[in-house]
Amino acid sequence: MLRYCPSRLLRSLVTLMCVHLLSETNADSCEGHCGEKVTCSCHPTRERLPDCGGVKQFCADLSPHSGSLLGGADFRILNSALDMNVNLTCRFKSDTVTRGYVDTGGVGHCVSPMLFETGWIPFDVSTDGVTYSMAGSWLSVHHSKLAEEFKVSLVNETKWQYYGTQDVGGALEMVWNASLINAKRVNVELWGYQETGMPYSDTWQADWRYLYSVGRDVPNSGSFRFVPELLQTPRSDWDVGSIRVCPSTEPDGARNVNALWSGAHALAYNLDEAFRKDPAAWALEKCLRWDQEEKRIASFLSEITDCPCTLAQARADTGRFHTDYGCDIEKGSVCTYHPGAVHCVRAIQASPEYGAGQQCCYDHTGAQVLTGDSIGGSTPDRGHDWGAPPYRSPPRVPGFSHWKYDVITFYYCCLWSDNCDYYFNHRPSSDCRTYKPPKSASVLGDPHFLTFDGVTYTFNGKGEYLLLHSLTHELTVQGRTEPMTSENGSVIMATRLSSVAMRENGSDVIEVRLSDRPTHLQVLLNQKVLSFSEQSWMDLKGAFVFSSDPQNVTVMFPSGAGVEVRGRAEVMTLTVLLPQEFKHHTQGLLGNMNDDPDDDLTSRDGEVTFANSTAQDIFTYGARWAITNEISLFTYDSEFLLNEYYFAPKHDPTFIPNFSVGKDPSDPLLEPVLKMCSGVGASICKYDALSTRSLEMGNMTLLSLRSHAASVQDLRPVLSCGWLQPPKHGQKEGTLYLEGAKVIFSCKQGYHLYGSQERICQGDGHWSGDKTYCLSDDSLAIALGTIGAILAVVAMVTSIVVYSKNQKREGMKETEDQVISEPNVANL
Repeated sequence: MLRYCPSRLLRSLVTLMCVHLLSETNADSCEGHCGEKVTCSCHPTRERLPDCGGVKQFCADLSPHSGSLLGGADFRILNSALDMNVNLTCRFKSDTVTRGYVDTGGVGHCVSPMLFETGWIPFDVSTDGVTYSMAGSWLSVHHSKLAEEFKVSLVNETKWQYYGTQDVGGALEMVWNASLINAKRVNVELWGYQETGMPYSDTWQADWRYLYSVGRDVPNSGSFRFVPELLQTPRSDWDVGSIRVCPSTEPDGARNVNALWSGAHALAYNLDEAFRKDPAAWALEKCLRWDQEEKRIASFLSEITDCPCTLAQARADTGRFHTDYGCDIEKGSVCTYHPGAVHCVRAIQASPEYGAGQQCCYDHTGAQVLTGDSIGGSTPDRGHDWGAPPYRSPPRVPGFSHWKYDVITFYYCCLWSDNCDYYFNHRPSSDCRTYKPPKSASVLGDPHFLTFDGVTYTFNGKGEYLLLHSLTHELTVQGRTEPMTSENGSVIMATRLSSVAMRENGSDVIEVRLSDRPTHLQVLLNQKVLSFSEQSWMDLKGAFVFSSDPQNVTVMFPSGAGVEVRGRAEVMTLTVLLPQEFKHHTQGLLGNMNDDPDDDLTSRDGEVTFANSTAQDIFTYGARWAITNEISLFTYDSEFLLNEYYFAPKHDPTFIPNFSVGKDPSDPLLEPVLKMCSGVGASICKYDALSTRSLEMGNMTLLSLRSHAASVQDLRPVLSCGWLQPPKHGQKEGTLYLEGAKVIFSCKQGYHLYGSQERICQGDGHWSGDKTYCLSDDSLAIALGTIGAILAVVAMVTSIVVYSKNQKREGMKETEDQVISEPNVANL
């Protein structure tokens, strides 16, 4: 039986540790220590440990806990009980202060400020404007990742962004959640965004400015319509911005007040009369000006990551690429800026020096769409759409830097005018020739390990173990296993993965574990439970976390490593994806990633166990990868975890699993198991189903194994020969450039094809045949005449050279004859 209560000695140790923790704070309270946890808790959610003292007084629990990076969200401090007359102020990142208030129920409220950055922002609260004693964290969110209920929505957004072009006019309409604005009447304001100063210098600054109000003192009904009018004072330099709705009692353009914002968009309705008279000419002038600016500033193209070659690779490489919300196959493939594409992904990490991004788009066949073939092709970005640390300054401002350099310029050259060549000259597609897919390893079922080099083995010890460590990249992934129980509560002599903790190069510590609810996962950030009830994406220190539902969590690190955790049938399945840069730099239960399966089961001391060794030998090998408390990344926030893992051996020597299961013909479970478990993975499916006495368990193991195999298949290397340009005065058939692909060329009427009509992408990465040309009869005659003239000149020069050499040779011969016929006086 497992012990859930600590012994008297253990309780004494717990008490001593808590006293030690509190003594280190110099006060028996959580003041200045919110979020810390050893054996007592300074988390406002309290979880499963006793409070250290003063948690409600000093540690803020918020609702809502997230909002737009533009600010304006009114959030409540749930555990506050304040006098309405206090001077409540809220301070973010120690340098931005907003005014708060206390409602009639004594609950304190703060308003989030304009931050220009995403992620968890530390804040503290003062009731006297001087001493800030209560602390918490606020999640600042990119506007495109913000739930619709928390922002102003533009009705028929296309009309907004093409306003003033041919046949586009009339009233513009917007809607919002009126309950989120604490006022009966509101102002509707237009704000503009620019970036000023010398690019890539200290003078480069973001400028976010109130322009004017399109509606004043209107009812807070949740909707508003207006007809844009031409302004007497031109503001055409402001062509990117957002709509803000705020209380009418606030001054025009007041910052850091209760408000809702729209997403960034093109301010076509704000542009001057010249735009409305001739949008294409106006846009072309802007396009040409941008073209010259791009030529003057540094190119970022050489440092951005290459695109995956196929849609399958792009969706499987979750450590380096994530769905672009503007073109998502799961949401109907509404790809406004990439017609012809069905799905786009973005490189998760911005480039190191320039903070640039990469976008990769694919068509319905799974092939990459390139700008050389389509206006909907993949394009790199000077400003990464999601921004880049340290944010705040260009071109790293989330969303808005991208709009400034990559989106509004697309309007100039491609959407408001037909001059895409200028745009694609500076934003050409990457054609995947240097892309190298990652390698995948998994832990699934009871638990079975599938290494990076393809070895499969079973290790079901109980304890906490090192799954992966890379010293070069300072990446650590640890796993905790626990015994499983049957439906009647008895312990089964088999284990499951119950928690995974990870960190890379000083990042936040992220832990994903099974929760009390079957198949649901719980995520902890530095030992604090994270809620994904409001946002599915979180920017953390040195990592990103995505969880679209409680059964799936993906963690992405700057190195490109990705960790996927899935909850299925009360069992956790883990997949780790590593770029090729990790080759020869991994160790742990997931093996040495070096394309050599023979050394995957290598212990810390270098001893190799072969995959075909006995189950007992493999069990001994696995036990050697147990961690210690000193390096543990796990959270111990219950007496059960303290008792079973913190104070117990990291590998439980008393837990001996069933190394094999018999196949008793009289077992009623045997026949359905044999029927279900067939094909690849049949043996581990049978083992899991029979050892746990659960068909569901066996089936989930089989499905997880097949999912891993499919992922490995999707990530197989694909060879590309690169984009082929059609000949001038001709066209090509075929836009696939991978090994075996065929491209056929033809010429327009009046032109003849010279070179190869058909070219095939070969296994060496080169195209077969010769370059193709389309020449008219006149062009051919000129070309032949030119060639003939060149040949005549060459022949003439050759004749002259030959004649000169002959003349010289004859002269030398005459001289020699003369010397021979005369006596040498010196020899006389």
